[in-house]
Amino acid sequence: MSTKTITVGRVCRIEGHGGITVEMKDGRPANVQMDIIEGTRFFEPLLVGRHYHEVTPIVMRICAICSAVHAVTSLMAIEDAFGIKVSPQTKLLRDLLVQGGNIESHALHLFCLAVPDFLGYSSVIELASDRPGEAKIGLELKNLGNKIQEMVGGRAIHPVNAVVGGFGLVPSEGDLVILREELEKGIRKALATIDLMAALEVPTFPESPTLYAALKPPSNKFGLFGNKIVLSTGETMDVHAYKDLCNEVTVAYSHAKQSRFRERPFMVGALARVMLFGKFLSGQAKTACRRLGLHKQTDNILYNNAAQAVELVYSIERAIEVVDELLHRGVKKERPRHAEIREGSGTAASEAPRGTLYHSYTFNKKGRLTKADVITPTAQNCANIEKDLRASVERAGKDPVDALREKLQMVVRAYDPCISCSVHLIDLRPEAERG
Repeated sequence: MSTKTITVGRVCRIEGHGGITVEMKDGRPANVQMDIIEGTRFFEPLLVGRHYHEVTPIVMRICAICSAVHAVTSLMAIEDAFGIKVSPQTKLLRDLLVQGGNIESHALHLFCLAVPDFLGYSSVIELASDRPGEAKIGLELKNLGNKIQEMVGGRAIHPVNAVVGGFGLVPSEGDLVILREELEKGIRKALATIDLMAALEVPTFPESPTLYAALKPPSNKFGLFGNKIVLSTGETMDVHAYKDLCNEVTVAYSHAKQSRFRERPFMVGALARVMLFGKFLSGQAKTACRRLGLHKQTDNILYNNAAQAVELVYSIERAIEVVDELLHRGVKKERPRHAEIREGSGTAASEAPRGTLYHSYTFNKKGRLTKADVITPTAQNCANIEKDLRASVERAGKDPVDALREKLQMVVRAYDPCISCSVHLIDLRPEAERG
């Protein structure tokens, strides 16, 4: 029996530190692991004892790229615990803020991290040297997303303006008019991204039967918010039952937990959203979806890049819709809704760029947090990444080792993983020793 171990000590062009280990026996993968080697994160225990007003400013720092959606999801969980109903204007502004994060993150991933894989470049620096036009489009789209977050959230990273019950300040109508002009320019750049993605050949080596999960948007419209989790099996559950989906477990070789639904890994993210709810897309995003072949079912994770390109178009179109509605309604200088502090729990979910994000909190009667649970998209995707890595090795295992390593990294990058965000605190003490 012949054995061989293939390792990627550190996957390049992803956020955080992660590696891949493949053990081969007689030319077939016997063991495939995604090794998350980031240090333990202490955000959840750090929140315990904090007053509810302190929770969101801390927990949004789980991630800089996704800080806006972390902030919004955290605020919604707090409001769920206290029974706060925010105004329609607040919902619109939060939608705009999250769309800005989606634009920023997808543009960064596509042009700086993923597209070089398809064009044969080792980095965005090489890409920019040969094809400066494409690199410029990516940076300009990222800047557009940052502008939205800065206008609505107060700054591009870690928004300070979004608070429990609403916003500290609201944008002026003049600022929204200027933003709308920028969004109209952004549509052209997003459509140029579709042109680029349509010209790329997508390899099939990672194809493997995939279970998708995402939030069902209300009113049969594509969106990043919802109160129901839907799986590609047709099963549905309330977001408060998110643990029934995630079923987190620890693995000995990784600092990140893994999620499985009925022993099956599942995928969250842009591809999951488009596979489940792409039929609800409209406008130029719908046309882009068909052009990139995403109106048909696929189990190829490399199409997650195409799905992000479609969502770039969607997010800009949706941002224009939100701005138009705000201008039509007339922007009001609202005070944040007041919280009646009470003992209880609250849970909320949103669709972050990388997939469904869950925040769940429990507060005592003084409004201080006693328990927190945050499950990020990458943590949910870890088991599915390993599934797709195994499928890739089964198809490409006879390739030269360096070529196989590149293919395995390409699979991981397609998930746009946030490795640092995936790590939870793990209590390794026996049950009897825990306080």
